[in-house]
Amino acid sequence: MPTQTRVLAPGPSPRTFVDDKGVQFRAPEGWTALPPGDAGLTRRVKAAGPTWLVEERRGRKRFSRGLWAPRATIEAERTRLLVERADPAYAAGLAKAKVRREVVQAAYVEDFEAEVRLFLKFHDRYADVAGVIAAAVTTHATPVGSGTVARTKRIPVQERAEAAVIAWMRHQTTGYDGMHIPREKGARREVRRQLAERSRGLLSRYRRGEDVLATCPLQAFCRKYPVLSPS
Repeated sequence: MPTQTRVLAPGPSPRTFVDDKGVQFRAPEGWTALPPGDAGLTRRVKAAGPTWLVEERRGRKRFSRGLWAPRATIEAERTRLLVERADPAYAAGLAKAKVRREVVQAAYVEDFEAEVRLFLKFHDRYADVAGVIAAAVTTHATPVGSGTVARTKRIPVQERAEAAVIAWMRHQTTGYDGMHIPREKGARREVRRQLAERSRGLLSRYRRGEDVLATCPLQAFCRKYPVLSPS
């Protein structure tokens, strides 16, 4: 049925969409688009159903292009939500929820940085370097909405910390961002694997307390961002 809930991609013309099998659909009469941006309203319209979620895929990423639903449903849910949001109790609830999220986030940041330090496990000789790197990786990886591996719950936090360090080193201590990688299946994955091995080799030197050159990329990073260094 054309009005059942679907996930579609933009079609070749206005009000047309295609599914993952290439079947084309046209928005029913009386349907309109709800642009992305208001998560609360979007959830309510979805719950009221039916809806068409429109997503555009670029590479491995998907970008929301809004939700299509009956105009009457969107307007009714928008009106109900406006009434609720006008109630002072709604604002108070939002404020309390924000405080709770901030407390949870602060605890996670602290725990994540501790896990990064455990993964680094540098020799005492390089304790200061470990502190700078752990702070830098945590600052980059933990913000809410960052989309980094540190935000996923699909793997244990220990694995998130390891993956975050390797990803950070790929961008900060190798020439990855400026590399020309062939557009061949598996080419980028192989480059990342090779760089990860190189990064692990560098980390092992710090763990053993070996001498490193002043030109070592980790040393260079610490000099570049002294504000992160322990006092």
